[in-house]
Amino acid sequence: MVQTEAYVMLSMVLFVLGTMGVLLRRNAILVFMSVELMLNAANLALVAFANQWGQAQGHVFVFFVITVAAAEVAIGLALIVAIFRSKQSINIDSLSQMEG
Repeated sequence: MVQTEAYVMLSMVLFVLGTMGVLLRRNAILVFMSVELMLNAANLALVAFANQWGQAQGHVFVFFVITVAAAEVAIGLALIVAIFRSKQSINIDSLSQMEG
């Protein structure tokens, strides 16, 4: 059986990759995917600790985080499509000023 430390290390690597994607990328979809990667890294750590301690609360919390992430995807992609239709770009630098 894989030890909890291996899951936590993988979770940490995924979270750092997601953070780097949010900070370094300029494409809104890539930033959005990086945020989802960070959420999944946190879920992996929660499940690993829940398994280690033999508690079901971690699994239930992960279920709610996944539900919120699914709603975020639906709303976020709708906003990205609406912004692309009006601005013809999803580059974050060009969207930094909200003009009427």
